[in-house]
Amino acid sequence: MTYAESGVDIEKEERAIKGILSHIKSKRKGVGRPLGGHYAGMIEFGENALVLCTDGVGSKVKIASDMGKWDTVGIDCIAMNVNDAICVGAEPLAFVDYLAIDDPLPEITKEIGKGLAQGAELSNISIIGGETASLPEVINGFDLAGTCLAYVKKSEIITGEKISPGDVIIGLKSSGIHSNGYTLARKVIEQSKLSYNDNFPDDTYPNKKIGEVLLTPTQIYVKEIVELLKRVKVHGLAHITGGGLKNFPRLNKNVKFVINNSFEAQPIFKFLQRYGNIDDEEMYKTFNMGMGFAIIIHEKDVDKTIKILKKYSHTDVKIVGAIEKGNGVSVPMLGLTY
Repeated sequence: MTYAESGVDIEKEERAIKGILSHIKSKRKGVGRPLGGHYAGMIEFGENALVLCTDGVGSKVKIASDMGKWDTVGIDCIAMNVNDAICVGAEPLAFVDYLAIDDPLPEITKEIGKGLAQGAELSNISIIGGETASLPEVINGFDLAGTCLAYVKKSEIITGEKISPGDVIIGLKSSGIHSNGYTLARKVIEQSKLSYNDNFPDDTYPNKKIGEVLLTPTQIYVKEIVELLKRVKVHGLAHITGGGLKNFPRLNKNVKFVINNSFEAQPIFKFLQRYGNIDDEEMYKTFNMGMGFAIIIHEKDVDKTIKILKKYSHTDVKIVGAIEKGNGVSVPMLGLTY
């Protein structure tokens, strides 16, 4: 099974995005002029750049509805945004959410709010507003998305252009699938005749249902990255989202990212691969496969970086690879190149 066969064609999405951008030509001058960006967009604001990014939870919300468990998707919504914002060296400040729902039942919206509040606390941001739209003729269930505002001094923007051969890639472990690839994950469950309420097989997650494991919230990496940026000159930051390892070239297309010591993929990935008969190449270009975030630094800063990350992070930290001459991404132990 592939992501495209399950209903999501990433290459088609990329072509669709180009179609939208082909008509967006107008650019403001002076304060507010565009400053580029990769994971997040930036605009001129005096000595600072204001940073904006927007994202949603995706089809993970369907599992939340099927399970009747809505208290974690708010964490996912904020995580997907703040983890993108920090990739340009910015510190997240504020957030607005958008909830589109067919029937705004208070018992559901209250639980969604719990997750948003927890995500904001973990990210040290304020939720300053939002919008709830009742759209019974458009939405079946609900969709949750949001926008994050962050800032960075223009002199401290991280674009990835300083990444060069010899640099080291340090990884931060993911908490699981995070919020990407769920159309494929749901298709695997469906075709395997399994239920989200079935106990996870093989006692890998004792006393947990399949749906509960799939709803594990996205890890938020804000606090450790903000602290790191105060002390180390970072060359690149990558949020490993939809597209998996193919996210790395977004930072710099003129070097090769070699991943030779990544984290062991959590059992949820092995479960999906086995039950969906998915090959390694498809898994690593769809899911994060155990690594949720990556930092690229000069080799002289490795020990200092790991020490800071371990102090402030709530997840595992280790060297996962290095930068070499060439381009693209390579995973030698699996014989994969992207």
